Amino acid sequence: MLRSRWGARILCGVLLVLCAALAACAGIWHPAHPAVAALLIGPLLACARLGTRATLTTAAWALALAVTVGVVGHAVAGPQLAFEYGVLLVGGFVTIHIARASAARSAGLSRLGEVAQAAQAALLRPIEARFGDIDVHTRHHCAVASATVGGDVYVVADTAYGLRVFTGDVRGHGLDTMCVNAAVADGFRDLAYVTADLTELAERLDARIAPVLGPEDFVTAVFAEFAPGEVRLVNCGHPPPLRWGARPKFLTPVTCSLPLGLGCAPAQSRYWLQSGDRLLLYTDGLVEARDAQGTEFPLLERAHGALSRALPWEALDQLYAEVTAHTGGPLRDDLAMVLCEASPTVGQRGPDGAARSTSRGSAPDPAAQSPQGL
Repeated sequence: MLRSRWGARILCGVLLVLCAALAACAGIWHPAHPAVAALLIGPLLACARLGTRATLTTAAWALALAVTVGVVGHAVAGPQLAFEYGVLLVGGFVTIHIARASAARSAGLSRLGEVAQAAQAALLRPIEARFGDIDVHTRHHCAVASATVGGDVYVVADTAYGLRVFTGDVRGHGLDTMCVNAAVADGFRDLAYVTADLTELAERLDARIAPVLGPEDFVTAVFAEFAPGEVRLVNCGHPPPLRWGARPKFLTPVTCSLPLGLGCAPAQSRYWLQSGDRLLLYTDGLVEARDAQGTEFPLLERAHGALSRALPWEALDQLYAEVTAHTGGPLRDDLAMVLCEASPTVGQRGPDGAARSTSRGSAPDPAAQSPQGL
């Protein structure tokens, strides 16, 4: 802030010196008919780069120099001289008005941005809680270089059908994206408690948010539903969750679906989730983070030190430290992470990690289950 203030003062001083130089040239070259309108260059540059006060100071200084040049050079009164002074005077008032309007617009945009960021913070409230046998911890990191809100969204719903977690990423940034975020979160909360089938939940949410999506808008999403010993996933064009345990693995869906808003065709996959296993859901800001050479963050390779931490919140903090160490600085994209851990009370299941695609999310018949099917 201090550096910016001194920078503005230095620039204002440079413009004042520029006006003085232009006035000297006008008085030397044409003392009888000085081209004082050229002094308007100073106020124009001030209104483009500086605030209202600096523009007013520069405009007043330019007018004072013009009067001085006319008096010292004994300028000949006439239409040409009147035109020169008229242009300088009217132009000075115009530049002041432009500077005031620009300052008001900037202040309005700043307030609007603050409101949007506050709304996003309310939407993505940190969660550190246990729901039944599942511990859930979340983190959301805004990109430092981003001037607008991002598209990340996550929602947790403890329903009669089990704990359900939604993680999504709305295309784009800005206030329009924030509106879609809110529609997605509200839609999921409304539907998660009354829709028994996970794939039907995805389809109904897709239809629910369709009216608020623009022609090029879409939402990548993953739906997770936890049951004793397993997790059921519906993935709609989203980065695959990472299951961390005895056999770390990306839970890539057997049947790929387009994102919400692009004609998704969701299918459910089921996976083992043993006691102590962790499931990391995240947005693409994690895996698409690049280093100076353009290499993306190797999540599976670098997650060991972080996800092996005993406490879930320490695991998330360490993972963020790993990705920022990879990029060598703040991330360029927003990042949301949801870490779900099966507590020791969750029933032990077989170690096989293969996925099975089903058309609906109803609970499977216990007699039909086999280790190869989960």
